[in-house]
Amino acid sequence: MSELELKTLRLDFSSYAPGCTNNPANAVFRLYSPYAKNVVLEIWNQYSDEKGKQYEMFPSDDGYWNVRVVGDQSGKWYAYHVYPDPSRNGLMEPYWGPISDPWSTHVASRNTYLQETKSYIEPPDEYDWGEDQWMAVEDPRDLIIYEAHLKDFTASNDQQDQSKGAYKLFVDDYKWSGVRYLKKIGVNAVEFLPLQKAARHEPPYLMATQNGILNTWNYYGYNHWGYMTSHFFAPETLFASEQSSESGAIVGKDLRARNEFRDVVKALHREGMAVILDVVYNHVSHYDLNPLRHAAKSDYFRLDESHHYLSNSGCGNDAKTEHPEFRKLIVSSVLYWMKTYHIDGFRFDLAHLIDWQTIDEITYEARKLNPHVVLIAEPWGGGYDPTGFSKRGWLAWNDQIRNSIKGSDPLHHKGFIFGEWHHEASRQAVENYLRGTLLDQQNGRFTSSRTCLNYLESHDGYTLGDFIRIALNPDWLHQRLDREKIVALGAQGEKIARLAALFLMVSQGTVMLHQGQEFARSKWIIPHEVNDPNTGTLDYNSYEKDNGTNYIHYKDIKSNPVLFD
Repeated sequence: MSELELKTLRLDFSSYAPGCTNNPANAVFRLYSPYAKNVVLEIWNQYSDEKGKQYEMFPSDDGYWNVRVVGDQSGKWYAYHVYPDPSRNGLMEPYWGPISDPWSTHVASRNTYLQETKSYIEPPDEYDWGEDQWMAVEDPRDLIIYEAHLKDFTASNDQQDQSKGAYKLFVDDYKWSGVRYLKKIGVNAVEFLPLQKAARHEPPYLMATQNGILNTWNYYGYNHWGYMTSHFFAPETLFASEQSSESGAIVGKDLRARNEFRDVVKALHREGMAVILDVVYNHVSHYDLNPLRHAAKSDYFRLDESHHYLSNSGCGNDAKTEHPEFRKLIVSSVLYWMKTYHIDGFRFDLAHLIDWQTIDEITYEARKLNPHVVLIAEPWGGGYDPTGFSKRGWLAWNDQIRNSIKGSDPLHHKGFIFGEWHHEASRQAVENYLRGTLLDQQNGRFTSSRTCLNYLESHDGYTLGDFIRIALNPDWLHQRLDREKIVALGAQGEKIARLAALFLMVSQGTVMLHQGQEFARSKWIIPHEVNDPNTGTLDYNSYEKDNGTNYIHYKDIKSNPVLFD
């Protein structure tokens, strides 16, 4: 054993955080992988380099593998080769190539379903925040939250140079840019669909992956919404100005995504708008080379007795948030986005899949950092408990008002705005929704209206406008339609939409609108090079479409001007 190896073994690595800790003298690398037989670190000078310098890592009693590399490693790329212990079959997914660091703060990836990510060692941060701070949201009931997909805001603007990337276009000084438009309509908070680095490329349609998963459901082979997080500390690079959508292209070769997204946050704060991130800590992608699956599958994921993934999320695997290592990753990730990106709040996808101890630690640590942080739960996923979140002071999505006022099915279960009683509702319940859906009254869920988040439309399901269109024209449900003829709601549809808006705005609690709700946006499925058999119909679940089905068509405001006004 060399002298350097002996010194490494004598080091106490427990004081170092997971991932890479770099300084001018050396860099320390730590990877949690307790079931590995051997782990090797590889460092490349460039992402495109085929061969890098390799370093044997050394295990410690806490399940981590560790190594110290002499010298400043800033600007280099790294990954791990993790070799499973054969005697612990099923506890980690074997893969003989390099995997990125799950604690990476920036990654570059290739546009394939595997992603082939490498982790970047960042130089010292020199971003100038100026006077920017978190927004002081003293009472969340003062918020009108606008749920938005960042790229959809800008992609329809033909006058803009799309090569700038969605982050830059969002703050661009153009009539329909994101910040300028939001200022025009008067909202004071934006909730972005996921912006942590996600596995957006899925296997091509009818193609089987290396582990035997056959894509029979996604004609587009893409996940536009990004609810498949792969790196919880890294920003999405596909929205940066160096982005490329070409198959096989490498994105994230520099830090533009990091700084351009911070420009978005700073611009929104300057206009008095809070920034909320939709975060997905309940599952990861099961297509890409996700490092958590290959480093410690059984510690990071809930498995059955045969070591198969459980899927109460419906997404292929459920995170084992109750494990101390995953809990540490989640809490650290939340704090990192607050500190590094000045994020004001978080909406937790399928939050009921996160264990209560982790929820409590998030609450304590985030509020210690910013007492006004906004914490929002989608209070289902393997169960349903909006009251449990309300008791902890979290906001929770109010599906009671959504279903009872709009309805849950445009054909069979319409709601109050159509002059009908939804099967979950009554007059007393509807009166309670106006008061904040309070726990001690009919259909109550919340200890206070302070924790009640009211909405009638979100990224899931039909838009409110399309729900109204189908409810009034049942034949449109599966019919191919002429978009120009259906965008305008008509007199009756507009009255219903205005009644919905009135009810939403006067109900006690926090208000959330989905992008385009203010002009009855339609998600009509556009013709595309992909042979989608549903082209020309109204979309119920548009998660896979990076095209005009999802992009915001601002010209549609002219079709429903009274509603918009």
